[in-house]
Amino acid sequence: MGGGKPADSETAALICRLEETLVLPELRKSATQVAALLADEFAEIGSSGRIYDRDQIIRQLQQESGEEAPGTVSDFTARELSDGLILVIYRIVESHTVRSSIWKKTNSDWRMIFHQGTKFV
Repeated sequence: MGGGKPADSETAALICRLEETLVLPELRKSATQVAALLADEFAEIGSSGRIYDRDQIIRQLQQESGEEAPGTVSDFTARELSDGLILVIYRIVESHTVRSSIWKKTNSDWRMIFHQGTKFV
């Protein structure tokens, strides 16, 4: 699934942990913590089809109630599109969504530059 070669296991595990962190309600409420994981050029296509930029997503996440249970990540795959650019695809069990993200290595940190969520039945 997806292009490129499989990401090395250490990088895949790190990015999986970052994705799991982003579904935690307590992190999602923190603009500072979310901003640290999203690149300045971040864009998201929501399950509604609407396109969001970094600032819109940060504001939207802060408005969540914080009572949502964290989502369970399953079927996680990570593929290296090029040096320092990783595509991940996975499911969130509770919301019945397939998610895809692109992560870019900047200096020594990984930052998400793109995300899309799609409902499945």
